[in-house]
Amino acid sequence: MKYTVITGASSGIGYETALAFASRGKNLILVARRTEELEKLKSKLTEINSELDIIIRTVDLSVTANVYEFYESIRNYQIETWINNAGFGNFASVGEQNLNKIETMLHLNIEALTILSSLYVRDYAKVEETQIINVSSGGGYLIVADAVTYCATKFYVSAFTEGLAQELKGNGAALQAKVLAPAATETEFGKRSIDADEFQYEGVVPKFHTAKEMAGFMLELYDSTKVVGIVNGETYEFQLRDPIYPYVTRTRKDA
Repeated sequence: MKYTVITGASSGIGYETALAFASRGKNLILVARRTEELEKLKSKLTEINSELDIIIRTVDLSVTANVYEFYESIRNYQIETWINNAGFGNFASVGEQNLNKIETMLHLNIEALTILSSLYVRDYAKVEETQIINVSSGGGYLIVADAVTYCATKFYVSAFTEGLAQELKGNGAALQAKVLAPAATETEFGKRSIDADEFQYEGVVPKFHTAKEMAGFMLELYDSTKVVGIVNGETYEFQLRDPIYPYVTRTRKDA
């Protein structure tokens, strides 16, 4: 049996992506901090297709030790697709941002994603029909005011994943690496970014996609041979593109 791993699966894009992949008949390993929400999602997925094997893991991936323990716990499963979706944002000026929150964001958005990507590449680079999709942001290609640190984490995700895609291709690997870059999306992202109990997108955010729409874009990227799936921040059109960042190959003389 083959599985798709989705981190940050308890809500938003991760939640809808789980539904979308289940509709394709994919067995799933769902990862998030909230057990109750994962259990609810598992029940819903079972209603969609009772033959699917749905595994849930309650993990706080902002803790480094947990990241390694989680990966080791699923090593015996055959994983055909890995989706690093877990992450959160922050809106505040650099001089006023909550550094405890920022430290957690750096651990989750950058460190956990890098470790899980690296471990998956080590195990699956040569396995046919495998993919890793890392969720970045339009803020991973454009710096947004009062979200400088968050955007910097997503610039890292975009550059790291595009570079990984180029590296894998250059090495003749079977594994494909791709990056999804949403624009504003109606999820829990808004309220967590400003540390609010509620956040209403309608009437506040001029343009946005629903999480279900983004999951549809995720599938488009999954089905394509392109590396980048990005939402145009002005038109909100979804585009499939080749790598955007420049990539320079290194020779022995450069070393």
